[in-house]
Amino acid sequence: MRNSTLKAAILFFSLPLSISNTASAYDQGALGQLKKSISEWNSMRQAKPAVAIDLYKAKLDNVDLSGANLSRAILVRAELSGATLNMADLKAANLSMAFITKANLKNTDLSGAFLVKANLKGSFMKGAKFREANLQGVNLRWSMLENADLSMANLANTVLFEANLSGADLRGANLKGALFLEQANLDSATLSNNTILPSGERATALWSALRNARFVREAEITVTSYDTPPQVQPIERENSLLSPVLRKEGAAVTESKEEQSPVIEDVKSWNRMRSSNPEASITMREEKLENSSLTGVDLQHAVLTGSNFENATLDNANMAGAELSKANFHKADMKAIRLHGANLTGANLDRAFLKEADLSNANLTKAILYGATLTSANLSGANLEEASLFEADLEGANLEGANMKGANIMDANFNNATLSPLTILPSGEKASSGWSSLKRARFINRQ
Repeated sequence: MRNSTLKAAILFFSLPLSISNTASAYDQGALGQLKKSISEWNSMRQAKPAVAIDLYKAKLDNVDLSGANLSRAILVRAELSGATLNMADLKAANLSMAFITKANLKNTDLSGAFLVKANLKGSFMKGAKFREANLQGVNLRWSMLENADLSMANLANTVLFEANLSGADLRGANLKGALFLEQANLDSATLSNNTILPSGERATALWSALRNARFVREAEITVTSYDTPPQVQPIERENSLLSPVLRKEGAAVTESKEEQSPVIEDVKSWNRMRSSNPEASITMREEKLENSSLTGVDLQHAVLTGSNFENATLDNANMAGAELSKANFHKADMKAIRLHGANLTGANLDRAFLKEADLSNANLTKAILYGATLTSANLSGANLEEASLFEADLEGANLEGANMKGANIMDANFNNATLSPLTILPSGEKASSGWSSLKRARFINRQ
């Protein structure tokens, strides 16, 4: 009896992992309607102003959305690079962690929008309205913001290297902790005594004059503290092609699914089998698991070389010690995933959401972590040699003993990250308090 059970377990683990629940990243019906016709889209929005628009992680790069009504839309982690959004209505929209590089946003209305840690590098935003918008931690390098309305906006910890803010309205704006403001163009910009400078002090007439900016005095207001940004979480959604609010009455909604394996129907049954046979080996090379819902799945020590997890949901999954070399995790949701000791050599983690992930002692040699969210992640002892950390968010991450020799860390955010003398920098030298201070990181002097 015991032998037959073991044989069944081995057979079970030799079959492909097939999960019946697919994770729809965004409302595909809404996305299709938006791309089809802006005028029809706007008519729908006008007729149904209360309808929720879910475009989480939507792919809208290089799409012409001029004049589109996207007010209050959920565009968290959306891809809008190269898009045309001239005159679009994005009031109170949630664009946190969205990629909007080299986009056109001339005269776009983003009043009250939520853009925490979005990437707007190189975008053209002349005359755009950002009044009372939250742009904390946004990358505005090389962006063009001539005559933009940034009054009362939160620009704390933004990157402003060579940003063009000529003629911009910065009255009451919070620039505390902003980087490279000295390299930005402030010609004819308007500041006031309610404008907060990177130092945390209020702007003055002298400071403004030295930068060819205008200064006006207004009634003093209490500036909201933005030291701790609001929490940004992926949006949970139903796994459907159309959200209920956009589904026509009586319309049949069908979803194309491959025939499911009778062996694995859901994560719970998979995890139960793993618990009963913890020593059984799992080999699933080049498995196709894109868009799968795998929250909490137990894949520790599994061989998943070259497997595709693009846009998959892997929150709280256990992949400790797994073989994941050259695996694809592009834009995957991986909050609090356990990857301790995993081999991720050459893996693609481009724009993956790895907040609070455990990557301690993981091998990330030559891994692609472009734009990845690694806030509060544990990377202690991780091997990041020659990895691409370009524009990665490492705020609050633990990098004690991590090896970043040869890594690309351009525009990476190390704010409040923890380094030690055992941390190896891209130059091959050991981390120091001086280097850490320049990156606004914490340095703990322990071996």
